[in-house]
Order: sequence, then structure tokens, then C-alpha cells
Amino acid sequence: MNKESGAKKKEAIRQEKRKIKKEIRKKIEESKLQKAAATNGFLKKRLEAEKTAKNNDKPNSTTPQRPVNRPSNTTAPRYKQGKPVKQTYQQITQKPQQQKESEAEQMPLNKYIAHAGICGRREAADLVKEGKVKVNGSIVYEPGYKVGAADKVVFKGKQLYAQKNPVYILLNKPKDYITTAKDPEGRKTVLDLLKGATDERIYPVGRLDRNTTGVLVLTNDGELAQKLTHPSFEIKKIYEVRLDKPVAKKDLEAILAGVTLEDGFINADAVSYADAKDKSVIGIEIHSGRNRIVRRIFEHLGYDVKNLDRVMFANLTKKNVDRGKWRFLTEKEVRLLKYMNKSFVRNKKEE
Repeated sequence: MNKESGAKKKEAIRQEKRKIKKEIRKKIEESKLQKAAATNGFLKKRLEAEKTAKNNDKPNSTTPQRPVNRPSNTTAPRYKQGKPVKQTYQQITQKPQQQKESEAEQMPLNKYIAHAGICGRREAADLVKEGKVKVNGSIVYEPGYKVGAADKVVFKGKQLYAQKNPVYILLNKPKDYITTAKDPEGRKTVLDLLKGATDERIYPVGRLDRNTTGVLVLTNDGELAQKLTHPSFEIKKIYEVRLDKPVAKKDLEAILAGVTLEDGFINADAVSYADAKDKSVIGIEIHSGRNRIVRRIFEHLGYDVKNLDRVMFANLTKKNVDRGKWRFLTEKEVRLLKYMNKSFVRNKKEE
């Protein structure tokens, strides 16, 4: 009996739940219908209002109308505006011509490296095959790979710059020649001594006074010229100075310790007698490129410079080059200059 009564109770509960769900669904349906009716009524009213507004906007037949100004010629243009004009022959052929010039400016990678002064073409080919050269961020293994000025060629983390026709000349400058490409006063310049040496436009690296003689480099390599003259690189220079009287030892010590001139403090890297028998001839090593610096040092100490000769510049000497003569630099010399060999750059750690 207890089981039957329990089953009846459960059934009654189920029926009650079903009844409640039906009532909920019925209320939901009624709510939806009410909302739909309200929406339809709103839309109906809106449509009627718009229709009434349109009727009010229509002009009456008795109201005079303004004449409508229409263009006399309503014919559409034959061609749309902005249509490109036919290209001329020059315009058509311009791009291929530029492309030809671009291809002509390119060169094999090993040749590019050689023109950058790193090594010869054969050695450059080996460097490429060994995967030591990158072009535009990627390693290239083919020596004949074509590159140009727009490409970024890197060797040992340093970007290379190739000159089409790089020229490097060492001149043993004589007196009475101006260190410039052209003198407005018409005086003799160092380029007068190099007529016929090259068709390239070259210029002096740094400056030697009119009456100063010795080693002078001329080139068309702007990057190298900037390195050799920029104060931050402190390129070594050695001069032989002939003075009007013997130089006292205390003055040599003063030059080595440093003196203060009108444009600041300066000291020599090394200084000594060039001739033990003639103490009026001094050898001085200095890194500064300030104007007339050697002359001004000795003038500051009461000496008159009779002759000033630069015997070494960046490890280049005038050996086997007579006064007023010149020679081309060797590939090895150019490489040493480009990579700033320690032998001619002052070592600041020694100070």
C-alpha cells in the first residue's frame, strides 16, 4: 500500500509540473502577441504619418513653379576625365634604359669586395665560398653573384663600399704648392703635379701648408678620406722640423708634456732629436690635425721653423718617391688604410 501511495504522489507532482509549464508557455505566447501588436500599431502610425507628410509637400496646381535651369547641352563627354594620355616613345623606352644602366652598374660579388679594398679578387672569391660575406642580410656563396650600389654587402660585421674606379695616390709635395683642388687666386696646386695621372676627380686628404713638404694622399674615396681626417681616428703623423737654433732638452720635455696654445692644449706623442750632431733638427710624432699645429708649438716656445717636412702619414712614407713625384698606393696599403691598422692609429691605452 505504501508503495502505491508513493507512486501516486510522484505522478501527481509530475502532472502539477506539466500544468505549471503549460501556463508559463501560454503567458510567454501572450506576451509575444502583445508586443507584435504594439509594434504593428507603431509601424502603421509611422507609415500614415510619412504618407501625410508627402501629400503636404506636393505643390498645388495654383502655386506658380520656379523654372528649372537645365544645361542646354546634356550630352555626356566622349571620354572620362583622367584617362591616361598615350605615352611617347621616350616614355616607353625610359624604363628599359634605366634597367640597362642599373645592370651595367652591377658587378660580381668578388669584384665588389676587391674594389672595397679588402683583398684581391681570388681571395675575395674564397671568402664568398666560405660563407663569410652577406648580401642584404643573407649569406651568399657564389662569387659571381651580381651586386650594385643599392645592395648592402657585409664582411666581418662591417659594410663594404666599392668604388667604380677608386684612385689612391701618394704625392711627395714640394714647396710653393697649395693643397687644394683649385685655387681662386690662380696659384699652383698639388693637382698641377698630377696631370695625366687619372681621369677621375681626386682631391687631397687633409692639408699641408704651402711651404710644408712631404707625404700627401689624394683620392676619390670619400669614405676613406673622412676616416683619415676625422679627429676621432687620431691618425699618426711624423714630421721632421728644422729650426733656427738648437732646441733645449727642457723644451722637448715641455712639448711631450703638452703646451697650451690659443686654441687649447696640445702635446706630442713622441719627440726627439733627429740628428744627434745637429740639435736644431727635431723629429715629432703627433696625431692632431689642427691648422699649422707643429709650427705653432715651436713658435710658442720661441723657435722659428725654417723647414717642415712630413715624412710619414698613416704609415705611408715618401720612400723612393722624389720631391714633386707621385705613385699609386698598393692594394695592401689601401686595405691597411681602410681597416685602420693599429700601426698608424694612436693607442689611447698607452697614455
